[in-house]
Amino acid sequence: MSKHLFDGFEKVSSKQWKQQIQFELKGADYNETLVWESPEGIKVKPFYHNDEFIPAAPAGTKAANFSICQNIFVFDIDKSIARANDTLNRGAESIRFTIDNDKTDVEKLLNGITAKETPVYISLGFLSIDFVKRIDAVAKQKNLTIYVQLDPIGNLAKEGNWFHSMEKDLDILNTVAIACSNISFLSIDGSLYQNAGAGIVQQTAYTLAQANEYFNTIATINKPIVLQVAIGTNYFFEIAKLRALRKLFRLIANEYNHTEDCHIIATPSKRNKTLYDYNVNMLRTTTECMSAILGGADAVANLPYDALYHKDNEFGDRIARNQLLVLKHESYFDKVDNPADGAYYIEELTQQIAEKALTLFKDIEANGGFLHQLKEGTIQRKIQESAAKEQELFNNGKEVLLGTNKYPNKNDKMYHELELYPFVKTDPRKTLITPIIEKRLAEQMERERLNEEEKTCC
Repeated sequence: MSKHLFDGFEKVSSKQWKQQIQFELKGADYNETLVWESPEGIKVKPFYHNDEFIPAAPAGTKAANFSICQNIFVFDIDKSIARANDTLNRGAESIRFTIDNDKTDVEKLLNGITAKETPVYISLGFLSIDFVKRIDAVAKQKNLTIYVQLDPIGNLAKEGNWFHSMEKDLDILNTVAIACSNISFLSIDGSLYQNAGAGIVQQTAYTLAQANEYFNTIATINKPIVLQVAIGTNYFFEIAKLRALRKLFRLIANEYNHTEDCHIIATPSKRNKTLYDYNVNMLRTTTECMSAILGGADAVANLPYDALYHKDNEFGDRIARNQLLVLKHESYFDKVDNPADGAYYIEELTQQIAEKALTLFKDIEANGGFLHQLKEGTIQRKIQESAAKEQELFNNGKEVLLGTNKYPNKNDKMYHELELYPFVKTDPRKTLITPIIEKRLAEQMERERLNEEEKTCC
């Protein structure tokens, strides 16, 4: 069979397509009618054509290698070990432990994992040289792949305070960089910005600016930097966001002679998740995981559909894990390494996001850098402005969350289902800076519905 099946057809240029579309519009303006602009200022055309396409360098990602990651909060060591091994037997391919107590027997925890080839992420709620050295010793002894997610700047942004102080926190990172050669130790929590309402360009630029702060303050970084990213439901934009983030990271890292690529671990956004009609959350997380895989994430940790209001439970975790298993083994998302390469629309979005994010990054650096603008409150103000615009769109029904602000089920009751507090928590405390607060779009609407439920049932 000939490989040139369409050679017999006359080629149609983009100009001809536009002329035909203009004719069909019967006098309506092409740009005003069909070209729309995203909140990031990116203009999206109704079609993209080869004769307007400028080929870009390959993304260089390997979708075939993306791992299904299981989140586990460590409280009881034995239960955490049993849960880790059980989820690995059920299809998980990597584990992310969250540890908040520096007295945790991390050696027992890591030695208890039966699958020795399993990549392990360890997110710490504290900063301790000795604790990280213990992890490094196990990694060396067992030849384990471990990513310790240390991010004191991220803690400052989220909590308003350093773990200890700026000087001590950064000194600890420099000490870890020299003393712990068997683990990746540095992480950047870009998910904070997405969950707080930052736009895609802001998320990308702030993550890069935070990375630049570490490049400037840590003398030796010879391991991959982990970028934690939250994925929203703007399907193609989110694919392009990850591709642009990796592209720009390589550009900046090259300036510091850092040869390791970034390691992206993606998870669905919390911002668009809802209490009511909660099963729709599964649809949202499915498309978000798809974007993460196609965008080139190295690991994807799905968000259970009931994570907002239920404590960790086997059923919710199994459903979340199975979503990724279906994508990987039944939808074959792992069969093509760079599936978005050459897609005119995605390539154009990637380029526009990268250009706008790089411009914002340069502006941040020209005005003192990320830490300076964080301390001044500029970063927080810009995120709040973006979040307020999105909130207004939601409140006016222009941004739709099915089952919540569109086609809500009035008979849906949630008051007695809450095991967790699903709203922004107020924790009055003294902070160095104003923290960046994560907030879901549906919170106010859900509060009102829960108050009505309380009145009628109690």
